[in-house]
Amino acid sequence: MKLDAYDPEGFYDELFQGVGLPRAAASVLIKNLEAMPDGELARRQQAAEKALFDLGITFNVYNSKAGLERIFPFDVVPRIIEAKEWEFIERGLKQRIEALNLFLGDVYHEQRIVKDGVVPGDLIRSATGYRKECRGLNPPWGVWCHISGTDLVKDENGKLFVLEDNLRCPSGVSYVIGNRQVMKRSFPQIFGAINPRAVEDYPSRLLDMLQFLGPRGANSDSAPVVALLTPGVFNSAYFEHSYLAQQMGVDLVTGGDLVMRDGYLHMRTTRGFKKIDVLYRRIDDDFLDPRAFRSDSMLGVPGLMEAYRAGRVAIANAPGTGVADDKVIYAYLPQIIRYYLGEEILIPNVDTYMCWVPGDMKYVLEHMDELVIKTANDSGGYGVLIGPHATKAVLQEWAERIQDNPRNFIGQRTLALSRSPVMIDGACEGRHVDLRPFVLYGKDIYVMPGGLTRVALKKGSLVVNSSQGGGSKDTWVMPEELWEP
Repeated sequence: MKLDAYDPEGFYDELFQGVGLPRAAASVLIKNLEAMPDGELARRQQAAEKALFDLGITFNVYNSKAGLERIFPFDVVPRIIEAKEWEFIERGLKQRIEALNLFLGDVYHEQRIVKDGVVPGDLIRSATGYRKECRGLNPPWGVWCHISGTDLVKDENGKLFVLEDNLRCPSGVSYVIGNRQVMKRSFPQIFGAINPRAVEDYPSRLLDMLQFLGPRGANSDSAPVVALLTPGVFNSAYFEHSYLAQQMGVDLVTGGDLVMRDGYLHMRTTRGFKKIDVLYRRIDDDFLDPRAFRSDSMLGVPGLMEAYRAGRVAIANAPGTGVADDKVIYAYLPQIIRYYLGEEILIPNVDTYMCWVPGDMKYVLEHMDELVIKTANDSGGYGVLIGPHATKAVLQEWAERIQDNPRNFIGQRTLALSRSPVMIDGACEGRHVDLRPFVLYGKDIYVMPGGLTRVALKKGSLVVNSSQGGGSKDTWVMPEELWEP
């Protein structure tokens, strides 16, 4: 496998610093790949895809004519992150999650940050993720965002930025673990030579965190009972729901399996009702409890929020966390971190223009063909306009939408996202990537080493989401300290 002609083409590349010139941390990997006979890497790519198929690592695509269930596209060339770079990322993510947790606790109680003029109250109240029903809630140990996935990107200079926060029901961690299992089988010698940091202990850490949330008066001789609430088999992340439940050894339940009895949450079993102490929910707030939120919900449990408010059951993530996912609130993260922690933000946001501000909206409308435009609350690659790739008709349509509802839109500088080599038709070509590390917040804050590297498999595309045709690759955090920020 020859890589001496691989060309980053002016982009920051995760493995190469020049034509055929690997970065220091990637030198062992590249040397081993180049030692393979012609066609061997392509054969291992095919074997890895078959292994993922056998593992059942799939996702569902709504409104797809090709069918619902798909195998998650996977690239066999891993991404490498140097140890010191990861140390910086880890510190930056912990800072961000700590500040967001304090923000959520404040938003649903005193709202000091509003009274002190840091974040406008109208923005919080108008956020679609804000739930007035959650005012005064006190989640166990004061933790709201138990599981989060923060999307990171690099620009053409290799500088890190946070693209967005995901604090409601972040998905993708099962693919991280599945990718690692497949890579260990496909490249045992390379894996042994590099020895990247482990990710397979995530389910046990997740279970420990969830059990930590259990009622404080629970019997000390038995662990709190945890269940994972899924919307069902047609949800896009159902594989992950079932996988995590199986790995943790907890019950996977739907709303129809649950009932409130004597003010406590129970699940129906063949042996009768079983009390649940902690509910890891993978459904949105709106569907949790038809008495508190959407009255037509068939996915949740009537009375669940009353039991949660009374401390008779814990829910992860806490209801109401979606307000921190709002992309307009995201623009205030530097001020939020400074307000609650007295620190400057470590990993900066992408430069953001808030269309509800007249001057910002004027700039966005005049530079739409240069910017990425996003709606405030969509996810999965939806609600995004890549200005430089859009037609005049589409730009005009979005301009009208912005003027009709400026609160719901932001504009961001278009980044030349970093790239990484990807196997395309038997050869390596550069494709744009991002990174979603997963963070657990319980007794303390734990950041999974690496996370989900998503790949825009279409040449030139900046959209990496699986629902938009993207794929993923294994992310190896190095044990050596080589990187200087």
